[in-house]
This record gives sequence, structure tokens and C-alpha cells, in this order.
Amino acid sequence: MHTTNSSTAIVGQTFCVIGMTCHHCEMAITSELSKLPAVTRVVVDVAAGTVTTESSTPLDGTDVAAAIGEAGYELA
Repeated sequence: MHTTNSSTAIVGQTFCVIGMTCHHCEMAITSELSKLPAVTRVVVDVAAGTVTTESSTPLDGTDVAAAIGEAGYELA
């Protein structure tokens, strides 16, 4: 867990995603995950097949899977 200067806890979580191949994949997943409450940052690494989120509270895996599914991909 990382902490910002304002003493607000930031929770970082990394997920493996199946099917990402390009910048469009990155944009679609970023868009859907950014809609989840508490998400402040999304970093997609297409080459590694991972997505890292930063949020003010831990994300529920079911919500993350649903958002990634909405973008057309699935959790590994």
C-alpha cells in the first residue's frame, strides 16, 4: 500500500488479463475500469498482459472481472 502526502491510502492491485494485443485494448480496459468507484488510476501493460489499478479502497474481484468483460476481455 502506498501513501500520498495528504495521508490518503492508495491501494494498488494488479490483474492478469487475457486477449489484450494493442492500444485499443488498453483504451477499452482503461475506460471500463475507470468507471469503478474509488479507482484513481489504471495502468495497462499489453506486452505483459497485466492491468494495475490504484484506488482509495480495495477493488472487488467480481467488479473488476465484470468491467474487463464489458471491455471484451477476461481475467486470467
